[in-house]
This record gives sequence, structure tokens and C-alpha cells, in this order.
Amino acid sequence: MAQDCIFCKIISGKIPGDFVYQDDRLVAIRDINPQAPTHVLVMPRRHIKSMADLGAEDTELMGHLILVAHQIASNEGLADRGYRLAVNHGPEGGQFVRHIHFHLVGGRQLTGSLG
Repeated sequence: MAQDCIFCKIISGKIPGDFVYQDDRLVAIRDINPQAPTHVLVMPRRHIKSMADLGAEDTELMGHLILVAHQIASNEGLADRGYRLAVNHGPEGGQFVRHIHFHLVGGRQLTGSLG
């Protein structure tokens, strides 16, 4: 846990969060500034600063994160309609909190497709 990381503080219970999922490796919380009707942040409990800090030992963790994100999307009624799962990396990529987290966004027509 990083002492100055807001996500670590939420994960540890020092700051309240609206949890939608928790297990021994991951948590998912509703974003406090949602960009769509559903906006959930999915992140590892372990403090990992960014994509650049992932190693081969994190392969299973990241696979688990993606599967859990889809499970949450299903629970939120998004799986058949569609949703976006995105990660921001670094300052130019829009990463403002230095704790890796994925944005699960949906519940409306999303614009700005990357594909």
C-alpha cells in the first residue's frame, strides 16, 4: 500500500468507496465522477503504479481483472448492449492516479471509438 495513494486508502477502508466487487486480488468501485450511467473502476489491491510497472508475474492478475470486469458488466446489464474497458497510462494518456485501474464504462451510446 502506498501511503499517499487515494485508491490504496479506499481499498484499506481509510476512505469510503462504493464497492461493486471485492476479492483477495481485486476491487471495483463506482467512479465519483462518472462519464456514463455505468462507470466502474476495476483495480488490483496491490499498489501497481502503471502499465509500465507490470511484469510477467502479473499476467494471471490482469487476466483475472479482465474477466471480473466482464462479470461486472454482465451484472450491470451491459454485456449484450456493449461497454468500454479502458486503461490510461501516464500523463499524456490521462492517468491522474498512480495506481493502475481500468475504467468500465457503459449504459449509453459511447462515442470516439478507437477501432
